Amino acid sequence: MNFSNVPKSYNLPFTSFPQNYNLLPTVSFVIPNLIHDMHDGTVKQADTWLKKNLQGFIQWASKNDSLFILTWDEDNFKKPNQIPTIFVGPMVKTGEYSNYIDHYSVLRTIEDMYGIKPLGKSKNVSSIQGIWK
Repeated sequence: MNFSNVPKSYNLPFTSFPQNYNLLPTVSFVIPNLIHDMHDGTVKQADTWLKKNLQGFIQWASKNDSLFILTWDEDNFKKPNQIPTIFVGPMVKTGEYSNYIDHYSVLRTIEDMYGIKPLGKSKNVSSIQGIWK
């Protein structure tokens, strides 16, 4: 775990991810290991892991007023530095968008959705706009 200020009771192994998605807390983060997040592994390994472990939730989110956000951490560090971010849920307008999105704007979007005071550098960015129904 990278954050010492997160209680250990919130840092659970993926084996604790429920099959009954109604049991999930309001906001959950799933962070794959370095093989399954394409950092040290292949695209095929990551795609296989995602399909095996989160496809059920992605389909459920689409039908249950839930939002699934998939974002990458980095690219190959060459210009332009682009990482994909995918939103799935009934509140998302299907399409491809060229909005500038970074981790701070994703965080700010989640904070704004729940009326939470922006944290750290998310105070200096806007939430993601133009993709919502």
